[in-house]
Amino acid sequence: MKKRDFLTLLDQKPETVSMLLERALKMKEGKLGASHCPLIGRSVGLLFEKPSTRTRVSFEVGIYQLGGQTIFLSTQDVQLSRGETLHDTARVLSRYLSALVVRTYSHETLVVLAREATIPVINALTDRAHPCQALGDLLTINEVSGRTSGVRVAYLGDGNNVANSLMVGCAMMGTDFVMACPEGYDPDPQYLEYSIAMAGRSGGSVRVVRDPAEAAGGAHFLYTDVWTSMGQEEETERRRRDLGPYQLNAGLLALADPDARMMHCLPANRGEEITDEMMDHPRCIIIQQAENRLHSQKALLEWLIG
Repeated sequence: MKKRDFLTLLDQKPETVSMLLERALKMKEGKLGASHCPLIGRSVGLLFEKPSTRTRVSFEVGIYQLGGQTIFLSTQDVQLSRGETLHDTARVLSRYLSALVVRTYSHETLVVLAREATIPVINALTDRAHPCQALGDLLTINEVSGRTSGVRVAYLGDGNNVANSLMVGCAMMGTDFVMACPEGYDPDPQYLEYSIAMAGRSGGSVRVVRDPAEAAGGAHFLYTDVWTSMGQEEETERRRRDLGPYQLNAGLLALADPDARMMHCLPANRGEEITDEMMDHPRCIIIQQAENRLHSQKALLEWLIG
């Protein structure tokens, strides 16, 4: 079988994403049984350049629950820190591991590792995309609404890696996705162009607007993320000034659907992109959202190497 990678949702077919969501829900509901261990005898490497809570723990626990073993490798643990090439690292790790999960700053690093490796490579976050987060988010939306088509998701703030992947995933699943951001904070043009075209085929819609109230109006889900990602710390004050009007707060919630839910991929800066009140609101589903990373990634691992 030809090697599969999971670098961006742009590389996947909508039916594959739909299948992964269905499989993840079965795993979460325990329908496959405790003896379902497709990764027995498999070792999966976690090569992380960036710190992590949810991504690392959900992958390590998921691999264990599927019968596999994890080997965590920070960039300081491997010879990349002393100048060994990505080419050599990928080829060597391919002889030891069944798959490699990579969390790195530059998307190009991920692309090189995937090109040189003979084992599946999974994007656990780059500066361009976070497809594993999008899978967990879509699972959460489907779990709460019982569907993904005809659902309105409003994303507020920076058009970052999370926004790129969520937008593509929503477009694939027939969801109505609207992003509110100021000029200069738009999502990646490649992802936006793809999403608009895909939404036209799936029955969904994708729009970018400047007015947060326009985006929030009638939304079933209000989603936000940090305004300053890792590596952008020098831009913090400018970003706070530019993105301040896009804070997820009670005013925007009042404009949404009466049963609207709030989402955040975490970690959150309480009082910045989202208020304390919204983080602790009974309709905030961030913990359910975080849990679903575990189940969606288990389905992904099974599909790639199980």
